[in-house]
Amino acid sequence: MPTTREFTVEMEDRPGTIGTLCRALGDRGVNILGFQASSCERRTEVRLVVDNPAAAASAFDAEGLAHTEAEVAQVTLPHRPGELARAASRLGEANININYAYFGLEPATNVPLIFFGVTAVGRAAKILDQAAAAAAGT
Repeated sequence: MPTTREFTVEMEDRPGTIGTLCRALGDRGVNILGFQASSCERRTEVRLVVDNPAAAASAFDAEGLAHTEAEVAQVTLPHRPGELARAASRLGEANININYAYFGLEPATNVPLIFFGVTAVGRAAKILDQAAAAAAGT
């Protein structure tokens, strides 16, 4: 499976901020494929993968939202018990630590996508590709 670009946006933790971020993307026709948000000490950190990174970056800039970009591993696994465990275990066996993970949906099929924030993105992507192939064959 591929790697993909992920945005991380940090903002003040207050009512309406996530809505503002998502509206800025929607107004520019940007589809969110994966999304995770968490708050700590009056700050909210949002991680997201979108279908049009250039338009998303432009939207964030226009809204004055500081953002960073990083590469994450992406995999599509069957939606059945144990598949995430198998994929995560394979990463562990390769001594690749999962710093964070979250789900999204493939736009054309609504098949679940899983995004893994790991240090060895390229190696992780290859291992996850093998896990997905094995899952498809079972």
